[in-house]
Amino acid sequence: MRAKSNVTAPPAITAGLLLGLLGVLAFSMSLPMTRVAVRDLDPWFVAFGRAVVAAGLAAAYLLAVRAQRPTRTQVWRLAIVAVGVVVGFPLFTSLALTTQTAAHGAVVVTVLPASTAIFAVLRAGERPRWPFWLASLTGVAAVLTFLILLGSVRGSLTRADLFLLAANVLCGLGYAEGGALARDLGGARTICWALIVALPVSLPITVASALAHPPHTGGGGWAAFAYVSGVSMFLGFFAWYGGLARGGVARVGQIQLAQPLITLCWSALLLGEAVTPAAVVTAMIVLVCVVVLQRTASGVRATPAPIRPPQPE
Repeated sequence: MRAKSNVTAPPAITAGLLLGLLGVLAFSMSLPMTRVAVRDLDPWFVAFGRAVVAAGLAAAYLLAVRAQRPTRTQVWRLAIVAVGVVVGFPLFTSLALTTQTAAHGAVVVTVLPASTAIFAVLRAGERPRWPFWLASLTGVAAVLTFLILLGSVRGSLTRADLFLLAANVLCGLGYAEGGALARDLGGARTICWALIVALPVSLPITVASALAHPPHTGGGGWAAFAYVSGVSMFLGFFAWYGGLARGGVARVGQIQLAQPLITLCWSALLLGEAVTPAAVVTAMIVLVCVVVLQRTASGVRATPAPIRPPQPE
């Protein structure tokens, strides 16, 4: 039975890859848009306010499709998803991008596919061979070297760099757990319920932030906030979690390899940020490492127990 669960029909893989690509395209503008939003808006308002707006959209969707409530076990797993992608990644990237460029952040986010694959392996109880760990450590070492050399005058990691690294770890956890849970709930319901689960935390913090620092920005700032709320925090996950569920976390996760380079392009085109040769070289080194890492992860056969087909989206 376990062996059969490892075989995925080609149409499902193709659908998963296409959905994953759509998700990556949506997420590739998250850092530049967050950078624009936090120029005037408080980073805590941006991080949690986008979750509140997305939660309103999620509630409307769940009511429209008459979605069943998740089980108690699923709620706990949804809480893990919320910690990773609803709270952790938005908060730490918002804090980081108040002082750091989106182009710099794109280089650090290059290790996100590795983080996702590692959490997928841990969740599945797999025992990958040594090339997996070597590729992972090499990729992390390349990013750390880049940050130490360019992060500050003293040659040490800045607080923004530490925020970005924390965002990667938490997002990898949220991606892996959400991708697995989406096999049962479906991609749309997974992110929608995660947003609802996070609402008791995101709503009070948003209100407190708005009272302490009344939000005020121009049309560009509000447009950026709308993007990270409606696309980065909501619609993008419909495609991304759906893709992970259909094509597999390790396989579809490889599409993330293109995200940092796309983000670098958006940073240069939309924000006029300089993309240094060192940033491009570092991104390419890590991409090679992550390719090796995810191919090794894909070759490991230990997988979670079969889960029900995703509910219709």
